[in-house]
Amino acid sequence: MNEEKPKTSPLIVIPARMASSRLPGKPLADIGGQPMIVHVLERCKMANIGSVIVACAEKEIYDAVISAGGKAVMTNPELPSGTDRVRIAADLIDPDKVHDIIINVQGDLPTIDPQIIAQCVEILALQPKADIATLAVATSDSAQKQDPNVVKAILSFNSENGDEGGVTKSGRALYFTRASAPTGDGPVWHHIGIYAYRRQALDKFCSLPPSPLEQRERLEQLRALEAGMRIDVGLINSEPHGVDTPDDLQYARKLILGDG
Repeated sequence: MNEEKPKTSPLIVIPARMASSRLPGKPLADIGGQPMIVHVLERCKMANIGSVIVACAEKEIYDAVISAGGKAVMTNPELPSGTDRVRIAADLIDPDKVHDIIINVQGDLPTIDPQIIAQCVEILALQPKADIATLAVATSDSAQKQDPNVVKAILSFNSENGDEGGVTKSGRALYFTRASAPTGDGPVWHHIGIYAYRRQALDKFCSLPPSPLEQRERLEQLRALEAGMRIDVGLINSEPHGVDTPDDLQYARKLILGDG
């Protein structure tokens, strides 16, 4: 008989701010008559795993979300990272910590598959020792392997990281790097920046100072690994399209609107 999974109460938080060096005002970029942040919000709702809120750094974003019938909360625009914005937003709307899992979904993923958001939560249900769950996709593209903007996850697969009892195959993260790694035969895992945190793990992470490897690689998740926290990584089949540039935005419009 399969052991019953513990019940959880997830909360999805989408951090959003107007400042973007390559695409200023990105959350409000128009896609088919709706701001991009609203598309992300609707995709997160479609995951059907819990409440969804947008953690806004500016009132323009808040107004756009509320006008679309979504939930939003204002946060200090001076917060150092999106993760800090997520934690503050969760504490503001849920001070009693009823929600035990907090999912951080970036606000620039308007075409994200709702199913992969649910996968992050399933990893934590299947792996009780994991503090944080995230995602990765295999890449064999030589340009991506060498691109420092493509973050690679170094994963360990063993018996306790299998997919028994669930739909998600996962591995334990040993490291994340901008270099091409690991060497030798086999896949290189392109990290996808969606995170599910156990509530206490999110609190601990945000209480820690930036770590040496985090600062050297410019990868926030290394702070957790250096502090001895466990990150498990679920494997997905395709990379969600992120929007960082005007060309990315145009491509997202084509994907959503079916043009071209």
